[in-house]
Amino acid sequence: MLVLVGLLVWLLNQSLQSPEGFAQAQSVFTHPLVKFLIWGFVAALGYHVLAGLRHMVMDLGFWEERESGNVSAVVTIVLAVILAVLAGVWLW
Repeated sequence: MLVLVGLLVWLLNQSLQSPEGFAQAQSVFTHPLVKFLIWGFVAALGYHVLAGLRHMVMDLGFWEERESGNVSAVVTIVLAVILAVLAGVWLW
């Protein structure tokens, strides 16, 4: 995730400089490798957010038992996969 932040900041900089820079940033996004990298970034970010929410709920004292913790972990992974698929559909 951290490596792709540089690419995203560069693309944002290009897109805000001029209309030509915006067109260049758009053309970069059409490349399949860049789409795949962005999809990976969005999928990892989605999982990271979901796992963070799970841990915040656990900090409140819920889902700390073994069985409920396992269920919440499985639900987090399933939701992350669903988010990854939706992100892939959105990007392509």
